[in-house]
Amino acid sequence: MEVEREIVVPESPTEVWEALTEPERLEEWFASEVELDARPGGEGVFRWGDGDERRAVVRELEEGERLVLDWDDGGSVVVELRPVVEGTRVHVVESSPEFALALELRALALAASAAKPPTLGGKTAPPEAALACTARAAA
Repeated sequence: MEVEREIVVPESPTEVWEALTEPERLEEWFASEVELDARPGGEGVFRWGDGDERRAVVRELEEGERLVLDWDDGGSVVVELRPVVEGTRVHVVESSPEFALALELRALALAASAAKPPTLGGKTAPPEAALACTARAAA
């Protein structure tokens, strides 16, 4: 299964990149606990409060432009950033042999919280998170 979405985030590419690659920033909107070595070949561990955990390896990284993670379940996510007048265009393609029910439920909760105005520095999930996750839930 593959899901592809694109949105514009009203933040600079630098701000969005930091929210995607810095563990502390990822903990603000994606997972409860994050370990990420954001370099090609680097490993990542994403943990949620319910005990769920996903592991990934950074397959590709073009600083500020492109991040590709290979998930331990055989899936992958490609995130590409492009500056636009309104902020940053975020293009996400996620593939997975099978999306787990737990991720689908989390996606629904995340999508509901993303209905609030996005703030990358606050606790509200940025639209790119809801974008990727909502697509999973709808699939």
